[in-house]
Amino acid sequence: MKKKLILESGEVFHGEGFGAELETAGEVVFNTGMTGYQELISDPSYCGQIVCMTYPLIGNYGINRDDYESIEPAIKGLIVKELCDLPSNFRTQITLDELFKKKKLSGISGIDTRRLTRILRNYGVVKGKIVNADADESTVVSELKSTNFPTNQVEQVSTKTSYANPGRGLKVVLVDFGSKLGIIRELSQRNCDITVVSQDVTAEEILLMNPDGVMLSNGPGDPEDNQQALEMINGILGKVPIFGICLGHQLIGLACGAKTFKLKFGHRGGNHPVLDLEKNTVAITSQNHGYAVDQESLKNTDLIETHIALNDRTNEGLKHKIHPCFSVQYHPEASPGPEDANYLFDEFIQLMEDFKK
Repeated sequence: MKKKLILESGEVFHGEGFGAELETAGEVVFNTGMTGYQELISDPSYCGQIVCMTYPLIGNYGINRDDYESIEPAIKGLIVKELCDLPSNFRTQITLDELFKKKKLSGISGIDTRRLTRILRNYGVVKGKIVNADADESTVVSELKSTNFPTNQVEQVSTKTSYANPGRGLKVVLVDFGSKLGIIRELSQRNCDITVVSQDVTAEEILLMNPDGVMLSNGPGDPEDNQQALEMINGILGKVPIFGICLGHQLIGLACGAKTFKLKFGHRGGNHPVLDLEKNTVAITSQNHGYAVDQESLKNTDLIETHIALNDRTNEGLKHKIHPCFSVQYHPEASPGPEDANYLFDEFIQLMEDFKK
């Protein structure tokens, strides 16, 4: 079926639709990962977004049962240069097209993804819509310009009820702002007794559980839309060790008096070099975020910058001067991407053990 992608700036890309025969609108972003499309599709941080894959061939190893990062995808759509209809991999169960049909997701293939990526790099992320080939382009552009997308993405993807992932080790409360399953896997491998709680949990509710540590997960959207989470963080800061990832990192920054800002086109991919300022080492990291902590705003806070991105020198890590609290902007659990930063989970374990003593 013929479809087209229309951007609010007026550009039109013609291609072939795949997945469900639905029209879908969202914020158009690009991801530079060469593999990992299944994890990407199921990453809750992509809630409300249409993702353009810069790698030209997508779907060549199919979809399997093991690589999901959430049960229900929150992504709005996918844009690829070439879609593979005949995947070849011993773990393949269904094709990418079949998954999109089952999950009622819409995608488009056969467009010039390099041109689209250059547009996003030059002008920043834009609103876009995947529509049927006969849709009136001027009407769609007008609709996109006048549309304000929801700002409650975290509420959409967070668990509604608390649940346990039992273990015999340290007790960790994982605040689910849109958590990837990779975070739970990493904590489980370290024998943590995990309780996953909703994004609207209060400090009192967390402290009542008497945890050894609190993990603040990744998640979608603008961190400033989560004011209740800032109150919760201030309520537990200094009373229990905290480790924040991605959105959790930004929320720690805001709670401690720093500011955040929206990046022009964000960091999304598995090849981002990050410098550890304390160890003077570099890790290749997996990233997926559209906002960053403003480095200038750190000056009047109790936060220390610990990591920076080598591509654009933006902030990638923080540590509190007084309390047992640290965070990173990237994804140490990878899923997908390199596992260079996996050691941060071990540092969190050590922080909790030291705090208990």
